[in-house]
Amino acid sequence: MSTPVTLDTIRLAPKVLLHDHLDGGLRPQTVIDLARATGYSDLPHEDPDELREWFAAAADSGSLERYLETFAHTVGVMQTKEALTRVAAECAEDLAADGVVYAEVRYAPELFQERGLTLEEIVEAVQDGFREGERRAAESGKRIRIGTLLCAMRQNARSAEIANLAVRYRDAEVVGFDIAGPEAGYPPTRNLDAFEYLRQQNAHFTIHAGEAFGLPSIWEAIQHCGAERLGHGVRIVDDIKVAEDGSVHLGRLASYVRDRRIPLEMCPSSNLQTGAASSIAEHPIGLLTTLRFRVTVNTDNRLMSHCTMSSEFAALHEAFGYGWADMQWFTVNAMKSAFIGFDERLEIINDVIKPGYAALLG
Repeated sequence: MSTPVTLDTIRLAPKVLLHDHLDGGLRPQTVIDLARATGYSDLPHEDPDELREWFAAAADSGSLERYLETFAHTVGVMQTKEALTRVAAECAEDLAADGVVYAEVRYAPELFQERGLTLEEIVEAVQDGFREGERRAAESGKRIRIGTLLCAMRQNARSAEIANLAVRYRDAEVVGFDIAGPEAGYPPTRNLDAFEYLRQQNAHFTIHAGEAFGLPSIWEAIQHCGAERLGHGVRIVDDIKVAEDGSVHLGRLASYVRDRRIPLEMCPSSNLQTGAASSIAEHPIGLLTTLRFRVTVNTDNRLMSHCTMSSEFAALHEAFGYGWADMQWFTVNAMKSAFIGFDERLEIINDVIKPGYAALLG
Protein backbone atom coordinates (compact mmCIF):
# COMPACT_ATOMS: atom_id res chain seq x y z
CA MET A 1 0.00 0.00 0.00
CA SER A 2 1.42 3.35 -0.99
CA THR A 3 2.11 6.08 1.58
CA PRO A 4 -0.38 9.00 1.43
CA VAL A 5 1.11 12.15 -0.11
CA THR A 6 1.31 14.91 2.53
CA LEU A 7 3.86 17.63 3.29
CA ASP A 8 5.27 15.44 6.09
CA THR A 9 5.59 12.32 3.93
CA ILE A 10 7.11 14.34 1.06
CA ARG A 11 9.88 15.35 3.48
CA LEU A 12 10.77 11.64 3.71
CA ALA A 13 11.22 11.36 -0.06
CA PRO A 14 14.78 11.73 -1.41
CA LYS A 15 14.98 14.95 -3.43
CA VAL A 16 17.53 16.60 -5.72
CA LEU A 17 17.89 20.38 -6.01
CA LEU A 18 19.76 22.07 -8.88
CA HIS A 19 18.73 25.74 -8.55
CA ASP A 20 19.08 27.29 -5.09
CA HIS A 21 20.77 30.60 -4.22
CA LEU A 22 22.89 30.64 -1.06
CA ASP A 23 22.01 34.28 -0.30
CA GLY A 24 18.31 33.51 -0.78
CA GLY A 25 18.02 30.79 1.86
CA LEU A 26 19.24 32.17 5.20
CA ARG A 27 17.47 31.47 8.49
CA PRO A 28 15.92 34.74 9.78
CA GLN A 29 17.63 34.30 13.16
CA THR A 30 20.97 33.92 11.39
CA VAL A 31 20.38 37.19 9.49
CA ILE A 32 19.81 38.92 12.85
CA ASP A 33 22.82 37.25 14.52
CA LEU A 34 25.15 38.13 11.65
CA ALA A 35 23.88 41.71 11.49
CA ARG A 36 24.80 42.13 15.16
CA ALA A 37 28.15 40.39 14.74
CA THR A 38 29.18 42.40 11.68
CA GLY A 39 27.68 45.77 12.63
CA TYR A 40 25.10 45.73 9.82
CA SER A 41 22.40 48.18 10.95
CA ASP A 42 19.85 48.30 8.08
CA LEU A 43 17.58 45.36 8.96
CA PRO A 44 13.86 46.23 8.94
CA HIS A 45 13.20 44.02 12.03
CA GLU A 46 15.14 42.49 14.92
CA ASP A 47 12.57 39.77 15.68
CA PRO A 48 13.01 36.56 13.61
CA ASP A 49 9.28 35.99 13.04
CA GLU A 50 8.71 39.59 12.00
CA LEU A 51 11.79 39.48 9.78
CA ARG A 52 10.58 36.27 8.10
CA GLU A 53 7.22 37.94 7.43
CA TRP A 54 8.93 41.05 6.06
CA PHE A 55 11.02 38.98 3.62
CA ALA A 56 7.91 37.13 2.42
CA ALA A 57 5.85 40.32 2.02
CA ALA A 58 8.63 42.19 0.21
CA ALA A 59 9.24 39.28 -2.14
CA ASP A 60 5.49 38.88 -2.80
CA SER A 61 4.91 42.60 -3.37
CA GLY A 62 5.17 42.49 -7.16
CA SER A 63 7.79 45.24 -6.96
CA LEU A 64 11.18 44.24 -8.33
CA GLU A 65 12.81 46.98 -6.24
CA ARG A 66 11.42 45.55 -2.99
CA TYR A 67 12.29 42.03 -4.10
CA LEU A 68 15.91 43.05 -4.72
CA GLU A 69 16.02 44.90 -1.40
CA THR A 70 15.63 41.56 0.36
CA PHE A 71 18.98 40.46 -1.10
CA ALA A 72 20.65 43.68 -0.01
CA HIS A 73 20.06 42.51 3.57
CA THR A 74 21.21 38.90 3.17
CA VAL A 75 24.27 39.86 1.13
CA GLY A 76 24.91 42.72 3.58
CA VAL A 77 25.38 40.34 6.51
CA MET A 78 27.51 37.81 4.53
CA GLN A 79 30.68 39.89 4.14
CA THR A 80 33.00 37.92 6.48
CA LYS A 81 34.51 34.44 6.26
CA GLU A 82 32.75 33.40 9.44
CA ALA A 83 29.38 34.54 8.11
CA LEU A 84 29.82 32.73 4.79
CA THR A 85 30.87 29.51 6.51
CA ARG A 86 27.93 29.63 8.92
CA VAL A 87 25.37 30.33 6.17
CA ALA A 88 26.72 27.50 3.99
CA ALA A 89 26.75 25.00 6.87
CA GLU A 90 23.17 25.85 7.84
CA CYS A 91 22.09 25.63 4.19
CA ALA A 92 23.37 22.05 3.99
CA GLU A 93 21.70 21.17 7.29
CA ASP A 94 18.36 22.70 6.29
CA LEU A 95 18.30 20.97 2.90
CA ALA A 96 19.22 17.62 4.48
CA ALA A 97 16.45 18.03 7.07
CA ASP A 98 14.02 18.50 4.17
CA GLY A 99 15.09 15.22 2.56
CA VAL A 100 17.39 16.67 -0.11
CA VAL A 101 20.14 14.12 -0.86
CA TYR A 102 22.02 16.09 -3.53
CA ALA A 103 21.99 19.85 -4.11
CA GLU A 104 23.82 22.34 -6.28
CA VAL A 105 23.81 25.66 -4.46
CA ARG A 106 24.90 28.81 -6.28
CA TYR A 107 26.13 32.25 -5.31
CA ALA A 108 28.08 35.15 -6.84
CA PRO A 109 31.47 35.52 -5.08
CA GLU A 110 31.82 39.11 -6.38
CA LEU A 111 28.92 40.21 -4.13
CA PHE A 112 30.82 39.38 -0.92
CA GLN A 113 33.90 41.59 -1.33
CA GLU A 114 32.64 44.75 0.41
CA ARG A 115 34.97 44.18 3.38
CA GLY A 116 38.02 43.19 1.38
CA LEU A 117 37.71 39.41 1.09
CA THR A 118 39.44 37.94 -1.95
CA LEU A 119 37.47 35.71 -4.32
CA GLU A 120 39.56 32.74 -3.15
CA GLU A 121 38.83 33.44 0.53
CA ILE A 122 35.11 33.62 -0.25
CA VAL A 123 35.05 30.31 -2.14
CA GLU A 124 37.07 28.53 0.52
CA ALA A 125 34.89 29.86 3.36
CA VAL A 126 31.73 28.66 1.62
CA GLN A 127 33.22 25.26 0.80
CA ASP A 128 34.30 24.85 4.44
CA GLY A 129 30.73 25.59 5.46
CA PHE A 130 29.20 23.06 3.08
CA ARG A 131 31.57 20.32 4.29
CA GLU A 132 30.73 21.16 7.91
CA GLY A 133 27.01 21.11 7.11
CA GLU A 134 27.32 17.72 5.39
CA ARG A 135 29.14 16.40 8.47
CA ARG A 136 26.47 17.71 10.88
CA ALA A 137 23.72 16.28 8.69
CA ALA A 138 25.42 12.88 8.71
CA GLU A 139 25.60 13.02 12.51
CA SER A 140 21.81 13.46 12.59
CA GLY A 141 21.33 10.50 10.24
CA LYS A 142 20.81 12.47 7.01
CA ARG A 143 22.90 11.99 3.88
CA ILE A 144 23.49 15.02 1.64
CA ARG A 145 26.09 16.05 -0.87
CA ILE A 146 26.47 19.68 -1.93
CA GLY A 147 28.05 20.84 -5.17
CA THR A 148 28.66 24.55 -5.69
CA LEU A 149 27.93 26.73 -8.72
CA LEU A 150 29.76 30.05 -8.97
CA CYS A 151 27.67 32.85 -10.52
CA ALA A 152 28.85 35.89 -12.39
CA MET A 153 26.51 38.89 -12.37
CA ARG A 154 25.71 39.55 -16.02
CA GLN A 155 25.71 43.35 -15.55
CA ASN A 156 29.21 43.49 -13.98
CA ALA A 157 31.51 42.19 -16.75
CA ARG A 158 33.47 39.85 -14.45
CA SER A 159 32.30 36.58 -15.96
CA ALA A 160 35.68 35.50 -17.38
CA GLU A 161 37.28 36.03 -13.95
CA ILE A 162 34.57 34.00 -12.17
CA ALA A 163 34.70 31.25 -14.83
CA ASN A 164 38.44 30.94 -14.20
CA LEU A 165 37.74 30.74 -10.45
CA ALA A 166 35.21 27.94 -10.98
CA VAL A 167 37.72 25.92 -13.01
CA ARG A 168 40.45 26.42 -10.41
CA TYR A 169 38.19 25.05 -7.65
CA ARG A 170 36.59 22.24 -9.66
CA ASP A 171 38.39 19.60 -7.56
CA ALA A 172 37.00 21.15 -4.36
CA GLU A 173 33.32 20.45 -5.22
CA VAL A 174 32.78 23.61 -7.28
CA VAL A 175 30.90 21.71 -9.98
CA GLY A 176 29.94 24.49 -12.39
CA PHE A 177 29.31 28.09 -13.41
CA ASP A 178 26.26 30.28 -14.00
CA ILE A 179 25.37 33.84 -14.93
CA ALA A 180 22.63 35.60 -12.96
CA GLY A 181 21.19 39.09 -12.72
CA PRO A 182 18.89 41.04 -15.05
CA GLU A 183 18.20 39.30 -18.38
CA ALA A 184 16.75 42.29 -20.27
CA GLY A 185 19.57 44.39 -21.69
CA TYR A 186 22.25 41.92 -20.59
CA PRO A 187 22.05 38.99 -23.03
CA PRO A 188 24.17 35.92 -22.31
CA THR A 189 26.24 36.61 -25.44
CA ARG A 190 27.92 39.50 -23.57
CA ASN A 191 29.77 36.74 -21.70
CA LEU A 192 30.91 34.66 -24.67
CA ASP A 193 34.57 34.72 -23.63
CA ALA A 194 33.67 33.03 -20.33
CA PHE A 195 31.62 30.29 -22.00
CA GLU A 196 34.30 29.70 -24.63
CA TYR A 197 36.88 29.28 -21.85
CA LEU A 198 34.63 26.89 -19.89
CA ARG A 199 34.06 24.72 -22.96
CA GLN A 200 37.80 24.59 -23.63
CA GLN A 201 38.29 23.45 -20.02
CA ASN A 202 35.56 20.76 -20.25
CA ALA A 203 33.74 22.59 -17.44
CA HIS A 204 29.99 22.59 -16.80
CA PHE A 205 27.69 25.60 -16.88
CA THR A 206 24.06 26.59 -16.71
CA ILE A 207 22.60 29.98 -17.66
CA HIS A 208 19.70 31.93 -16.16
CA ALA A 209 17.51 32.32 -19.25
CA GLY A 210 13.85 32.48 -20.18
CA GLU A 211 12.59 33.78 -16.83
CA ALA A 212 12.09 37.54 -17.16
CA PHE A 213 12.96 37.58 -20.84
CA GLY A 214 11.60 35.43 -23.64
CA LEU A 215 12.73 33.05 -26.37
CA PRO A 216 15.72 35.10 -27.64
CA SER A 217 17.33 34.72 -24.19
CA ILE A 218 16.92 30.93 -24.32
CA TRP A 219 18.08 30.71 -27.95
CA GLU A 220 21.25 32.70 -27.23
CA ALA A 221 21.99 30.71 -24.08
CA ILE A 222 21.86 27.41 -25.97
CA GLN A 223 22.95 28.17 -29.52
CA HIS A 224 25.56 30.89 -28.94
CA CYS A 225 26.81 30.07 -25.44
CA GLY A 226 26.34 26.30 -25.28
CA ALA A 227 24.37 26.12 -22.01
CA GLU A 228 23.96 22.57 -20.69
CA ARG A 229 20.95 23.55 -18.57
CA LEU A 230 18.53 26.48 -18.46
CA GLY A 231 18.01 28.36 -15.19
CA HIS A 232 14.19 28.62 -15.15
CA GLY A 233 13.59 28.36 -18.92
CA VAL A 234 9.89 28.86 -18.25
CA ARG A 235 9.36 31.04 -21.34
CA ILE A 236 10.05 28.08 -23.63
CA VAL A 237 6.24 27.73 -23.60
CA ASP A 238 6.12 30.80 -25.87
CA ASP A 239 7.28 28.42 -28.62
CA ILE A 240 4.49 25.88 -27.96
CA LYS A 241 1.00 26.25 -29.41
CA VAL A 242 -1.95 24.37 -27.90
CA ALA A 243 -4.96 24.25 -30.23
CA GLU A 244 -8.59 24.29 -29.11
CA ASP A 245 -8.85 20.54 -29.81
CA GLY A 246 -5.93 19.94 -27.41
CA SER A 247 -3.37 19.17 -30.10
CA VAL A 248 0.09 20.60 -29.45
CA HIS A 249 2.61 22.06 -31.89
CA LEU A 250 6.21 22.69 -30.83
CA GLY A 251 8.26 25.36 -32.59
CA ARG A 252 11.84 24.69 -33.64
CA LEU A 253 13.44 25.96 -30.43
CA ALA A 254 11.05 24.08 -28.12
CA SER A 255 11.56 20.92 -30.20
CA TYR A 256 15.32 21.31 -29.97
CA VAL A 257 15.23 21.79 -26.19
CA ARG A 258 13.04 18.70 -25.75
CA ASP A 259 14.90 16.55 -28.30
CA ARG A 260 18.29 17.35 -26.77
CA ARG A 261 16.94 16.74 -23.24
CA ILE A 262 18.20 20.16 -22.10
CA PRO A 263 17.22 20.37 -18.41
CA LEU A 264 14.84 23.10 -17.27
CA GLU A 265 15.57 24.27 -13.71
CA MET A 266 11.99 25.25 -12.87
CA CYS A 267 11.16 27.20 -9.69
CA PRO A 268 7.34 27.43 -9.46
CA SER A 269 6.84 29.59 -6.34
CA SER A 270 9.58 32.01 -7.36
CA ASN A 271 8.03 32.38 -10.82
CA LEU A 272 4.76 33.52 -9.23
CA GLN A 273 6.64 36.33 -7.48
CA THR A 274 8.42 37.49 -10.63
CA GLY A 275 5.23 37.32 -12.71
CA ALA A 276 6.30 34.45 -14.98
CA ALA A 277 3.10 32.62 -13.93
CA SER A 278 -0.09 33.72 -12.20
CA SER A 279 -0.67 30.55 -10.12
CA ILE A 280 0.86 27.11 -9.61
CA ALA A 281 -2.08 25.54 -11.49
CA GLU A 282 -1.37 27.79 -14.50
CA HIS A 283 2.40 27.39 -14.31
CA PRO A 284 3.92 26.07 -17.58
CA ILE A 285 5.48 23.21 -15.60
CA GLY A 286 2.20 21.31 -16.07
CA LEU A 287 2.30 21.43 -19.88
CA LEU A 288 6.07 20.88 -20.03
CA THR A 289 5.76 17.82 -17.79
CA THR A 290 2.94 16.40 -19.94
CA LEU A 291 5.13 16.91 -23.01
CA ARG A 292 8.02 15.21 -21.22
CA PHE A 293 10.58 17.98 -21.36
CA ARG A 294 13.52 17.39 -18.97
CA VAL A 295 11.74 19.20 -16.13
CA THR A 296 13.31 19.58 -12.68
CA VAL A 297 11.73 21.18 -9.59
CA ASN A 298 13.69 23.73 -7.55
CA THR A 299 13.38 26.34 -4.80
CA ASP A 300 15.40 29.30 -6.16
CA ASN A 301 15.32 31.38 -2.93
CA ARG A 302 13.91 29.51 0.06
CA LEU A 303 13.70 32.57 2.35
CA MET A 304 12.21 35.01 -0.16
CA SER A 305 9.82 32.47 -1.70
CA HIS A 306 9.07 30.98 1.75
CA CYS A 307 9.38 27.50 0.28
CA THR A 308 11.26 24.22 0.57
CA MET A 309 11.65 21.38 -1.91
CA SER A 310 8.92 19.56 0.02
CA SER A 311 6.52 22.51 -0.12
CA GLU A 312 7.15 22.89 -3.88
CA PHE A 313 6.29 19.22 -4.42
CA ALA A 314 3.24 19.58 -2.16
CA ALA A 315 2.02 22.56 -4.21
CA LEU A 316 2.48 20.59 -7.45
CA HIS A 317 0.63 17.62 -5.92
CA GLU A 318 -2.27 19.90 -5.03
CA ALA A 319 -2.35 21.67 -8.42
CA PHE A 320 -1.69 18.74 -10.77
CA GLY A 321 -2.28 15.62 -8.67
CA TYR A 322 1.34 14.51 -8.99
CA GLY A 323 2.09 11.42 -6.91
CA TRP A 324 5.21 9.51 -5.87
CA ALA A 325 5.94 8.24 -9.41
CA ASP A 326 5.90 11.82 -10.74
CA MET A 327 8.09 13.06 -7.91
CA GLN A 328 10.54 10.25 -8.60
CA TRP A 329 10.57 11.27 -12.29
CA PHE A 330 11.37 14.91 -11.40
CA THR A 331 14.06 13.72 -8.96
CA VAL A 332 15.72 11.33 -11.41
CA ASN A 333 15.60 14.07 -14.08
CA ALA A 334 17.47 16.36 -11.71
CA MET A 335 20.04 13.74 -10.72
CA LYS A 336 20.68 12.85 -14.38
CA SER A 337 21.25 16.56 -15.04
CA ALA A 338 23.64 17.23 -12.13
CA PHE A 339 27.17 18.43 -12.83
CA ILE A 340 28.96 15.54 -11.08
CA GLY A 341 30.37 12.39 -12.66
CA PHE A 342 28.20 9.78 -14.36
CA ASP A 343 29.10 7.02 -11.88
CA GLU A 344 28.30 9.29 -8.93
CA ARG A 345 24.93 10.27 -10.41
CA LEU A 346 24.06 6.66 -11.10
CA GLU A 347 24.97 5.60 -7.58
CA ILE A 348 22.64 8.18 -6.01
CA ILE A 349 19.81 7.23 -8.40
CA ASN A 350 20.13 3.49 -7.81
CA ASP A 351 21.16 3.41 -4.14
CA VAL A 352 19.22 6.37 -2.70
CA ILE A 353 16.47 7.75 -4.94
CA LYS A 354 14.87 4.58 -6.32
CA PRO A 355 14.83 2.68 -2.99
CA GLY A 356 13.43 5.78 -1.26
CA TYR A 357 10.51 6.08 -3.65
CA ALA A 358 9.97 2.32 -3.76
CA ALA A 359 9.33 2.43 -0.02
CA LEU A 360 6.79 5.26 -0.44
CA LEU A 361 5.10 3.58 -3.43
CA GLY A 362 4.75 0.42 -1.34
